[in-house]
Amino acid sequence: MAPQRVTLAQLAAEAGVSVPTVSKVLNGRDDVAEATRARVERVVSEHGYRHRRRTAPPPGPRLIDLVFNELGNAWAVEVIRGVERTARPAGVEVVLSECLGTHQPRQEWLASVLARRPAGVLMVFSDLGDDQRTQLVARGIPYAIVDPVGEVDPEVPSVGSANYHGGLIATRHLLELGHRDIAVVTGPLDTFCSRARLSGHRDALLEAGVPYREDLVRTGDFSVEGGHEVALELLRGPARPTAVFACNDLTAFGVYRAARDLGVSVPGELSVVGYDDLPAARWVGPELTTVHQPLHEMAEAATRLLLSLVDGQDPAVRRMDLAVELRVRASTAPPAR
Repeated sequence: MAPQRVTLAQLAAEAGVSVPTVSKVLNGRDDVAEATRARVERVVSEHGYRHRRRTAPPPGPRLIDLVFNELGNAWAVEVIRGVERTARPAGVEVVLSECLGTHQPRQEWLASVLARRPAGVLMVFSDLGDDQRTQLVARGIPYAIVDPVGEVDPEVPSVGSANYHGGLIATRHLLELGHRDIAVVTGPLDTFCSRARLSGHRDALLEAGVPYREDLVRTGDFSVEGGHEVALELLRGPARPTAVFACNDLTAFGVYRAARDLGVSVPGELSVVGYDDLPAARWVGPELTTVHQPLHEMAEAATRLLLSLVDGQDPAVRRMDLAVELRVRASTAPPAR
């Protein structure tokens, strides 16, 4: 005999609240106290409750919400292209949202999502809070993640890349050229990709018998401006590095700018390696040596994964890390003698 489906009234009674309060939580309303919301979401999650829609889906094409931590840079554009390339042939329209520089969307965003009822949600370098996940699951809206911010449960649908290997091959390349004083500019260390790339960098040094020097490590913010600021500090220091591994291309462009400001030639006096292989990496002078991260393919794979969930399928693999490779160009050379 199939288990009896729990009702809103039963959820309300167990959480010690009214039925309208449970309904508000399930619909993402922000006029519920945080402690009350957490209590309701815990009960909803424990029962695996899924809201039974009483109305037909909105007319028109299916929608997916594409949510970025931050829009307006070339990295985001490449991901959007990959999503559109997969969504459009499937008859799915894409709605863009932004977390305004944070890695988790606001409650107001969730309320608007639940109101318009998209087919699914695709998070990019951002993630949902446990309460937000509960509300999406309860409303039957699947989600997937591109380039997870943190280490995610293997059961959470997500597509990333081999960040550790990227850091490893970037630093190995500089070591093979003869560099020993290699600086690294990471992204924010609360993100998984930054920590993984830094770990790859450190292990490449250790396997080559080169000391890992904390004085040559700087934490950036994945922006041109942030890369410029920390590179000025590194290049003005008493022990100037002969090479910099920048953990994304935008940071590398900031390093270029700092080198130009100080009259340091690239690659004659400073070799630079980036990460991502944005189109601009081939436009700058000299062309940037960088780790190619398959942004289009990551976005396409995550979109396919999400659409399979939308169609009620159970993917055999929910967590994927795509391969990366080094693209050697003109920004790296042996250190000056």
